[in-house]
Formats: sequence, structure tokens, C-alpha cells
Amino acid sequence: MKCQEIMKKDIECISPRDTVEDAACKMRDENIGFLPVCDQSMKVQGTLTDRDIALRVVASGKDSDTLVEDVMTREVISCSALDDVQKAEKRMAQNRKSRIMCLDDGGRLVGVISLSDIAQHSPGTRAADTLREISHREATF
Repeated sequence: MKCQEIMKKDIECISPRDTVEDAACKMRDENIGFLPVCDQSMKVQGTLTDRDIALRVVASGKDSDTLVEDVMTREVISCSALDDVQKAEKRMAQNRKSRIMCLDDGGRLVGVISLSDIAQHSPGTRAADTLREISHREATF
């Protein structure tokens, strides 16, 4: 199965120059906890989660007008939308990430695969194995 078959294609993004308040409002309005941070050409610059906002903004006493680029996670795990899902799973497990960005040939974001997408589309225990690898970092720190 190819990544493009299971990836979410209707993706909300945020600009690195937007504020974390903008990001939080978008997360609230869309009922999501994760946003890819993209430039105008849809090239991924990083990611921002509700947890990032809680820890890097609120817990650090920063203002809501803090720019996304100042608190986003810059490490981006990606694959091609044409890759086999098993390649995406392996990359997620190796990097201990619960989401992977799917890019087109030009490096632009075209989809996102989350662990829940894998669980819904993978036979047997593959999702559990991937989760075990991802969550291993939680137990080692």
C-alpha cells in the first residue's frame, strides 16, 4: 500500500511568521493538536503541536504573540507520497515520531500520516509495533 492511499490530504498549515495565538485558534477551530509549519510554496519548515505551545510558550512564560518559528519543532520526518507505507512506518519508528509528512517530487507537503492512520489501514500488529518503537523514547528518558 502506498502512502498516498492512507495519508490525510486536507491539511491545515501555519506560517512560521504567524503567532502561537493564531496557531492555537486554528487548532481549536479545526479540533486538531498538530500543524505543519509551511512556507508559501508548501515546503515544510517544521511542526507545531498543542504540547509545544503548552511547554515552550505557556510554561516558559512567553506571550501569545510569540512567533511560531520561535517555538516550532524544526526536525521534520518525511517520505514521498509514493513510498510504501512500511517505509513510512519504519521512518516514524526510527525517529520516534507519531506523524510523518508526505511530500511530492518538488518537496511540497501533500499529506500527513499519523499513527492512527496506520492503525486503521494496517493488518495485524504493525501499528502496535510502530507505536512500541515510537514510545520507546518515553521509557528511556
